[in-house]
Amino acid sequence: MNDTVVTLKEGEGRTLSAGGLWIYDNEIEKIEGRFKNGAVVSVQAKNGYSLGQGYINQNSRIRIRMLTRSADTVVDEAFLLGRLQNAWDYRKNCCDTDSCRIVFGEADFLPGIVIDKYEDVLVMEALTLWADRQKETITELMKEVLEKDGIRIRGVYERSDQKEREKEGLERVKGFIGPEFDPVFQIRENGVSYIIDVANGQKTGFFLDQKYNRKAIQRISTGKSVLDCFTNIGTFALNAGLAGASDVLGLDISAAAVRQAEENAVLNGLSGRVSFRQCDVLSELPKLIREGASYDLVILDPPAFTKSKDAVKRAVRGYREINMQGLRLVRDGGFLATCSCSHFMTEELFRKTILEASRSVKKRLRLVEARAQGTDHPVLWPADESSYLKFLIFQVVEEK
Repeated sequence: MNDTVVTLKEGEGRTLSAGGLWIYDNEIEKIEGRFKNGAVVSVQAKNGYSLGQGYINQNSRIRIRMLTRSADTVVDEAFLLGRLQNAWDYRKNCCDTDSCRIVFGEADFLPGIVIDKYEDVLVMEALTLWADRQKETITELMKEVLEKDGIRIRGVYERSDQKEREKEGLERVKGFIGPEFDPVFQIRENGVSYIIDVANGQKTGFFLDQKYNRKAIQRISTGKSVLDCFTNIGTFALNAGLAGASDVLGLDISAAAVRQAEENAVLNGLSGRVSFRQCDVLSELPKLIREGASYDLVILDPPAFTKSKDAVKRAVRGYREINMQGLRLVRDGGFLATCSCSHFMTEELFRKTILEASRSVKKRLRLVEARAQGTDHPVLWPADESSYLKFLIFQVVEEK
């Protein structure tokens, strides 16, 4: 047992009791023993019953993130190796591991740690103080796990440049962990080749969580005219083009992303049928409507409209408006693929918002598929912090 013991208030630890791994500052009654932020501490209920061990940071509202429900487990390299091996074994059973997320924080019982594998490159995010202190050890252990399966990692890049670190009292950082390598390289997913940039691309360089949703788009794209909104480096657009879409237009506000999307189109031999335009998508959609444009398939993959509970009402208005515009551009009998990557936009609320949008533009929808994040981004039940992506495919049906 650790020298420092944290006792919760009577009746507190609700998130923990529900299966989560977080303890908030207002749930703690007392802390006994000396410690430094980032240290592993023991946690107990008011009556002295052990709740396990987690790491503490008094700079964060999430005061403790639990690592184990055992009071006796030693949190050392052997412990970390076991957690990493379990995470990798899960991926080997459940997903294509060429490029995938191999550690997903709380869902893999390693809160604050994210590791993405892009073939022979790892990209690490250390989002908390404890994770930041463990990052070199964890990446070396992860490489050890992969090498057992004959996978030799040529380099590790750190993308700890997320805003979440500021809540832990940490600066945003990025750079190489170990030897340097070219951070711009090629990967292949769903039969599509991409040039990605793990140093400067969004998130860790690529949106791995949409892998199987992109595959689903292939099934409904053959022979279709497609509009891909918020295309980033062209992922949905290229999947549609590869599946035989007649023509595809991708829209994004980032000039750098559009340039990379165009390179990816050339790489896949699709530049004749797949094109891209830099623009503010929110302004471009009304313009396309005024011009009388229409498509067989419209894809809406916007950035999160809300990252907090307080902004949900405003986000609902944003999602409703953009889906109204998207639906106005879909021909009768065509398809709308729409998603939300916000944890606070629940699936129930998202469906309700799409329904309101469809009624506003007098379009009737038939649900084709309801999807979520890929299996390499597992959701830890019953806690839902790891659940965030909603992906719905509808057909716009006309009653005659």
